[in-house]
Amino acid sequence: MEKEKGTFERIYDVVCEIPYGKVATYGQIAELAGNKRWARVVGYALHANPDPDHIPCYRVVNRMGETSRAFAFGGKDRQIELLEAEGVMFVQGRVDMDRFQWRKIAF
Repeated sequence: MEKEKGTFERIYDVVCEIPYGKVATYGQIAELAGNKRWARVVGYALHANPDPDHIPCYRVVNRMGETSRAFAFGGKDRQIELLEAEGVMFVQGRVDMDRFQWRKIAF
């Protein structure tokens, strides 16, 4: 019998699905990981990311398209740099969510 994945592992699995050049919101990740009320838990999980080279937590922004002020892997400016390097564009300091938000439907 296979052991059920923990909350953080489920969150990391969803974050790993975000395509190059796209972003997702904390709430979106929470819903896809199994509970739409886990948005804060998503933030905690990303801050504790055990493998930032393979779990692209920089692709997660708030619902307004704003990057994290407390980005744990190089600061807020680093998150912006990583997103811009993937072609993600910002309008007035926010990700252009109409163009760059990942659209995956939860089942």
